[in-house]
Parts: sequence; C-alpha cells; structure tokens
Amino acid sequence: MASRADRERAAMVDRLRGRGISDDRVLDAMRLVPRERFVPRGVAGAAYQDNPLPIGLDQTISAPLIVAFSAAAVQAGPDAHVLEIGTGSGYGAAVLSRCHRSVVTIERHAELADRARTVLESLGYDNVEVRTGDGALGVPDRAPFDGIVVTAMAEDGPPPALLEQLAPDAALVCPVGRHGSGTLSRFRNGREENLGAVAFVPLVTGGAR
Repeated sequence: MASRADRERAAMVDRLRGRGISDDRVLDAMRLVPRERFVPRGVAGAAYQDNPLPIGLDQTISAPLIVAFSAAAVQAGPDAHVLEIGTGSGYGAAVLSRCHRSVVTIERHAELADRARTVLESLGYDNVEVRTGDGALGVPDRAPFDGIVVTAMAEDGPPPALLEQLAPDAALVCPVGRHGSGTLSRFRNGREENLGAVAFVPLVTGGAR
C-alpha cells in the first residue's frame, strides 16, 4: 500500500502535468525524490503543497512548480553535466540528479550545504557534488557545464563567470529582477528568453558563510 507521502507525491506530479510540465524525466524525478526529507520536520507535512517553505537562515525551498519548470527549462540531456547555484535544501539538486549524469551544486551557507550533503548521501544520490562557496563564481574547475540552474534572483542578469562556464549551445536558467520579483530567463548563445514571472530570494555574492 502506498504511503501518504507517496500519494501526495503522485498528486503533486499530476498537478505539475496539469500546469504544463511535460518533460517526462523531470516528472519521473519529482515522483521519485522524497521532498519531505529536504525540509525541516516542523513543515514536513506541507512538503507537497504548491508553495515555497522556510529551511532556515532566511532561505526557502522553492515551490514544486518552480523546481520542475527550472529543471525542464535547462533542456539538457540525460548524459549532461549540470551546475546548480544555490543548493538550499538540496531538493533541486536531487531532482536534477535523477535527470542528468552528474550535478555540481554550490551553496554560500556552510550549514545548509552540510545539511543538504547529508540528506543527499543518505538517499544514495551519489552523482551530486555539494560545495560551499560564492555561487556567482561558479565552479571553474568542473566546467564546462551542459546546463546551469540558478535558484536566486540576479539583479542585472546572470554573473559573467557562469556564462563563461557554459558548454557551447548550453542553457543557463536564472531569475532576473529586483526586490524579490522578476522574470525567469533562459540564456543561450548570447540570447535571452523570458520564461515568465517569478519571485526568489536575491542572489548574494561574496564569501561563503
């Protein structure tokens, strides 16, 4: 018999499909990854609701629709090597890891990075590398990347270092705006495509914390 979490996860995937997510790899990943494991116990009962949840240090786990939409928007194949900026809870990296060969994710808050690494390892997601550092710098020693997903809002566009770490024809998905609201944009081959309005915490650059 399916558990409550399994049923809620299946219902979430049905809602995502109804909202226009059609990438089967992303939907399968969302069906497999236990979102409740990536949120604090106090809000685990709300893990499959269609909204962001607090994870501490003034950070949030994005709503399921945003995670799924961003993962699909990067348009990278199953053999892709992908970078995520802003690990947060680790849930987004977990979803990406079920869609692609390997994932590098970077988080400036050491506490969040450590927590995410522990959960990912406990679930056996061994194709994810979690780093602590300034996401705006990317991870040059692991570049080039076949796709990059940024999970915080950049004011004037993605940091140049990230664009430089993209493989030819690869896409970078990043929210762009100010004061927490803006648009989710896809950058590829020097062109920008507006994917819709979003709200995100701001992208903070500088040393890790």
